[in-house]
Amino acid sequence: MRAQDSATASTPIAVNGPTTRRAPAPGPPPEKPTARRLGTLQAALGVIAFSLTFPATAWGLEGFGPWSLVAVRTVLAALIAGGCLLALRVPLPARRHWAGLAVVAAGVVLGFPLLTTLALQTSTTSHAAVVIGLLPLTTALCSALRMGSRPSRAFWAAALAGAAAVLAFTVQQSGGALTSADAYLFGALLVCAAGYTEGGRLARVMPGWQVIGWALVLSLPLTAPAAALALTYEPVHLTAHSVIGLLWVAAGSQFLGLVVWYRGMAAIGIPKASQLQLAQPLLTLVWSVLLLSEQLTPAAPLTAAAVLVCIAVTQRARG
Repeated sequence: MRAQDSATASTPIAVNGPTTRRAPAPGPPPEKPTARRLGTLQAALGVIAFSLTFPATAWGLEGFGPWSLVAVRTVLAALIAGGCLLALRVPLPARRHWAGLAVVAAGVVLGFPLLTTLALQTSTTSHAAVVIGLLPLTTALCSALRMGSRPSRAFWAAALAGAAAVLAFTVQQSGGALTSADAYLFGALLVCAAGYTEGGRLARVMPGWQVIGWALVLSLPLTAPAAALALTYEPVHLTAHSVIGLLWVAAGSQFLGLVVWYRGMAAIGIPKASQLQLAQPLLTLVWSVLLLSEQLTPAAPLTAAAVLVCIAVTQRARG
């Protein structure tokens, strides 16, 4: 009887007409090509903003010391972000997100600006830009370790080819040995990749501008006293270049650039977004010539062009 009852219960019963079938439960909407294109555009705008960071930092160092420049830029960016958060009455993030925001603050807000600024005291912007071309690979590695992503072999082959070109350039430009500036730059790669990865993960659960906004505000108790102390010990000589450089690295690189960058990463994924940064060294080389009148060695544009070719491969490789 139980088996018969079970069979009967599982059989649809027609009452005054054909059996009524339930509509399937709605699933998540398919990803639209326009959304992916918009995400790619946002990530590309972030890369353009970042490509101006080193020339703007070089301008800022004309009037500020390295410690005061980094501290003041983060304070200004935090004030901009905090004002936006207050004006829009954004609630505090959930407690489970604060650890991730601390990683973003340590890597993107504090670590990367400080280490690259220290490097630019003795390194040219063109050299630093090509070294930072390794950032896409380090970001992809951090993403794979942190989020379990598994890009394809073609993706890794293209990324490693770009990284090998950058490493060969660094060794050749440094006369066969790494300098202290190179050590600062490689350290900046690691901390920035961690911050990008964690920020990209958080941008999936909150708007990208809030990710960097809260990270900046979180760092304010450290950066505000640091700015006051650094300005006391490092003399300031304001020039048009130093003011423009400071304003750009604070508003453009530190806030607006990261807003569109995190939105782009959330839309197209961290590994593919990070590969767009292979274009950043080439763009920075252009700015270094136009804004700083630097003389490029033949190896710099050749290396930047070589890693730029990797973008087409990685963007076609399925992650």
